[in-house]
Amino acid sequence: MLKNLNIWFIFSLLISLTVIIPILTVFSSFFENTSNYFEILKNTFLFEYTLNSICLLVSVLILTFIIGTGSAYLVSFYEFPLSNFFKWALILSFAVPPYIYAYSLTAFFENYGTAYTILKNLFGEANYNTHIPKFDGMLGSILSISFSLFGYVYILTRASFLYQSQHLIDLGKNLGFTNLKSFYSIILPSARPAIVAGLSLVAMETLAEFGAVDFFSINTLTTGIYNSWIAFDDLAFANQLSFFLLLFIFALFIIENLSRKKAKYHFNARGGFKRKEKLKLNKSKSLFAFIFCFLIFFLSFLFPLSQMLYWTIKFPENLLDLDVINLFLNTIYLVFLSSIILILFSLISNYGNRVSNNKILNIFSTLSISGYAIPGVILAVAFITFIAWFDENIIKTLGFLSIKKIFFGSILGLVLVYFIRFYSLAFNGIKSGYEKINIYVDESAYLLGYSKRKTFMNIHVPFLRNSLLFVGILISLEIIRELPITLILRPFNFETFATTAYISASEDLLEAAAVPSLFLILIAALFIMITSKYILRDNNE
Repeated sequence: MLKNLNIWFIFSLLISLTVIIPILTVFSSFFENTSNYFEILKNTFLFEYTLNSICLLVSVLILTFIIGTGSAYLVSFYEFPLSNFFKWALILSFAVPPYIYAYSLTAFFENYGTAYTILKNLFGEANYNTHIPKFDGMLGSILSISFSLFGYVYILTRASFLYQSQHLIDLGKNLGFTNLKSFYSIILPSARPAIVAGLSLVAMETLAEFGAVDFFSINTLTTGIYNSWIAFDDLAFANQLSFFLLLFIFALFIIENLSRKKAKYHFNARGGFKRKEKLKLNKSKSLFAFIFCFLIFFLSFLFPLSQMLYWTIKFPENLLDLDVINLFLNTIYLVFLSSIILILFSLISNYGNRVSNNKILNIFSTLSISGYAIPGVILAVAFITFIAWFDENIIKTLGFLSIKKIFFGSILGLVLVYFIRFYSLAFNGIKSGYEKINIYVDESAYLLGYSKRKTFMNIHVPFLRNSLLFVGILISLEIIRELPITLILRPFNFETFATTAYISASEDLLEAAAVPSLFLILIAALFIMITSKYILRDNNE
């Protein structure tokens, strides 16, 4: 038994260390010498990078809070036309990455774009370009990121609203509260942990966003990291910028935790939990709720989907010129390979933690799941930094052949960084399933003569089947949308829908970017609809 325990412990520890080492590389590289680019940037654009990142972050958080909590409140507390449809339709925004939304926004409102064509067909020839608003630069980035990411706030806030007791609302009514006052005095404060969790995910994704801000030529810390390495070949300074960005992210979490102090968000009542009752809105309010939810659904999903579909139909030669089958196979290959590896090793790590119950292992496991908080471009740069150092100082010292070619520009290196980036999703998803398995089940299996391996294979894995499917779909969705890691580490002449769309857009060929963008949206939407029954569990209906 001790032998088996050590094996599970060692496997779990090695998995955690594999994830942690590239993350620690960012911090260890902070004191390395940099090129003259550091002095140039420090005296010119560094302040602009920081200011733009803060401005972008604050604006996106405000907009996603309004959109996410507003829509979640309406579909959770009220009945109105198509309310059950909007309940799941609003999460389709996840199918549209910010960079694809940016392409759609520009294509529609640019000079002689789709908006111009519509006005021309309706009202005839005229100089409509002077009246069509332009959504580019910082405003375009804010809108693109907000409408793509508000789903984080919507899903978590809606889940919190659904499990708020009717007792709280009834108490507010007895005190003479209007629906509006109940919302901001009772309902909203009670959902604060869920709202903050959603906004935290939005914050991390906003600070990590590369495609949209690069397309709109907005200099942020993320684009600075990419340019430091790609354009100026200064890996040390890229790591230093990464260090500052990580400190900024961690500071947000610390400030929020301190602001809560000892606040409690659960409802202590002896009367038990009373399920919330949905109210049926009258005609005017019902119309407002419908219009609000429909506008969000249209702007976040139908608008970019229709724009990409319109260009695909208008320029069919782009579809014929594109090797769709090869792009599809490449994308699915990465999805399948990465999902299998992430699920397998996360299962092993979770079971190792369960049977070992070791404090050191728990600490390492906690550190290892911080990878999701780190932007993909940082992880890619950190991975390259570590492999280069390891090759120079360990491999060559021992007299072995260089290993750079094995990891740089290869599927192995790409999948390994995917593993580090999305390990948190897989680990936490499986851990939540494990928490439903009582430890007495394990002890009963041991009494029946089951080994730890047999208990794992014959009892745990079948029980976790639904959790594994859910985790696999979430990982697949993230990898389909992932851009900077794939862009930096992919093998030569190996493209996915995401990289093909980005390359076309970066060359000002937005029409050509429409076809891969459309396929990406459709595949991601399919995964979301499969996942929706897990995301939108509603025990109150």
